Amino acid sequence: MKKALLVISFGTSYESTRQKNIAACEQQLAACWGDRQLFRAFTSEMIIRKLRQRDGLQIDNPQQALKRLADAGYQDVAIQSLHIINGDEYEKIANEVRAYSHRFQRLVLGKPLLSSYDDYQQLLSALQAQMPPLAADERVVFMGHGASHHSFSAYACLDHLMVAQNFPALVGAVESYPEVDGLIDRLQLQRVRKVHLMPLMLVAGDHAINDMASSDPDSWRTKIAAAGIETQCWLQGLGENPLIRQMFVDHLDAALRQSQQEAA
Repeated sequence: MKKALLVISFGTSYESTRQKNIAACEQQLAACWGDRQLFRAFTSEMIIRKLRQRDGLQIDNPQQALKRLADAGYQDVAIQSLHIINGDEYEKIANEVRAYSHRFQRLVLGKPLLSSYDDYQQLLSALQAQMPPLAADERVVFMGHGASHHSFSAYACLDHLMVAQNFPALVGAVESYPEVDGLIDRLQLQRVRKVHLMPLMLVAGDHAINDMASSDPDSWRTKIAAAGIETQCWLQGLGENPLIRQMFVDHLDAALRQSQQEAA
């Protein structure tokens, strides 16, 4: 039986960060399932269109990838999402998997990064490993994407866990809650002298470069500096962290094991 490994992410139009984050995750997953042919898909139609028009690079969306695999005769397909939360983008994948399940003998989907309480604890350990040494009056502020989906609460949950465990970091989101203005109030109350800004996103793309690290008046860097707090930006996506890549491996392994148990 022909076996495939399909790795699905939101995508990015930045080639260097695509290699350091998305390709790195794909390669770590592929190394664990060497009997499967590796394939890629993005959920962002905007990024797919930009890459096609600008670079002549054709990348499938999840529906196209599943149709291509079914037409090519792959019957055992393991899919891993590289999304952070169980939001709109992950639901796109889950919906396509349900729609195409009749075309495969086995179709398995691994969960996003933050899908259980244990995931949050593992993520804290992984983030600790990439954080710089901090003085008592320094903090890391992680920028998440945010979501209109109800799963936006994952960011506040992670931030709450950090507070409860005296973890020297805060979490905010570009497009939902927690908002940066609230983070600044907390930093001032804690008399923080310096903040290290890091993306809580798979890749350090547009949001990290423009909304987090730029000199634009509305960027997090500018707003935090305007509050009298020194800022340093780190343009490193989560996909560069081997501990986080391993979390995706573990999620797919768990999904495959569950599939085997259900089939037994």
